[in-house]
Amino acid sequence: MTVAQSRSTQSRSAQNQGGQRKGGQSENGRSENGRGRDGLSPEEIARKAVEHVAEMTGRDSEGVIALERTDDGWRVGVEVVESGRIPDTNDILAVYEAELDDEGNLLSYRRTDRYFRGRFDRDKR
Repeated sequence: MTVAQSRSTQSRSAQNQGGQRKGGQSENGRSENGRGRDGLSPEEIARKAVEHVAEMTGRDSEGVIALERTDDGWRVGVEVVESGRIPDTNDILAVYEAELDDEGNLLSYRRTDRYFRGRFDRDKR
């Protein structure tokens, strides 16, 4: 048995002791591997969120910067380039928060922040 298999086995064992039902589903409908009720993985949810935000904003994504499981589905933070500049350190970026259900359908989205790529937060020194 490899170290990875050992950790995986320990993880499954710990999860099975904490509120699991038949079929690997927990009491809240999540499976032991973190997938939602219909089987979408966190990675698949993140990809769906990027697709939704790109479609709604018409802008390119820089990537996913946050992913959180909620009672109703998922909350995903997607960073996008709002305005490309030369040099790219002057790009204006924005963070959009997308809420998706367990099937990856968009429930809501909103822009939560906007800033220059090269910016640093002076208040957090």
